[in-house]
Amino acid sequence: MSPTRDHPPRVAILLNSYRSPFIGEIRDSYVRCIGAVRPDAQLAFFYPAEKPDDFPDPAAFDLIVVGGGNADPRKRHPWILRVHQFILDLVANHPRKKLCGICWGHQTISMLFGAEVVDMETPELGVTEAKLTPAGRRFFGRQRGSDIVLLQQHHRRKVSTLPKGFYELLDGNQSFLSYNNAILTLQGHPEKDAQCAKLRIRDATRWFGVEGDDKGALAAFANAMDREHDGAEVWRRIFEWVREKHPGLEMRL
Repeated sequence: MSPTRDHPPRVAILLNSYRSPFIGEIRDSYVRCIGAVRPDAQLAFFYPAEKPDDFPDPAAFDLIVVGGGNADPRKRHPWILRVHQFILDLVANHPRKKLCGICWGHQTISMLFGAEVVDMETPELGVTEAKLTPAGRRFFGRQRGSDIVLLQQHHRRKVSTLPKGFYELLDGNQSFLSYNNAILTLQGHPEKDAQCAKLRIRDATRWFGVEGDDKGALAAFANAMDREHDGAEVWRRIFEWVREKHPGLEMRL
């Protein structure tokens, strides 16, 4: 069943942060950001990094989100492999189920479809610009001249190649849509507001060599996290996409 006016969207969200002290705040940020767009959305959270076999029943949800994480997605820790298997089983057994990968989820899904994930020379932290491809403009309903998407970023690895069976929606392999219109991935974080992003501002000391007592440098990253962004627009489009039939974008290219 697809969500309609009479059926609030049912969303399963996998939180993939291993032993994170901020897991509750990350969950709350999802609630705030999605609630601002779809206050009727029914959210259920799962914690596969902490609880073995804590995965949703795909039949019970309209959208499954594989969210961010704090581990290298290329590692083969048992919980990571369980997430891999869940995604593979979902795609095989529920090929029309809408699946969205965010950050770690974007990288993980891309890898499972043959893409490569590599370390970045310069990580991203704060609200950052990404340029829509022609396919991305069609997907997001943007006209030429309105090509930039702004999202919170927090990552030091990236997808370097196009996964098999996907269109590129944002330049630099930052967003993909599967040919069958069932899988959408985003490197950026539409689920993060500035309040949530600033919880990890100290990553600037590890990633950029900023001194922990350099208040000016940390303030610059905080300002970047405070910038306006397109998270709400992205969530609105995601919930429209959840209702779309298959196939999707390829019919319009």
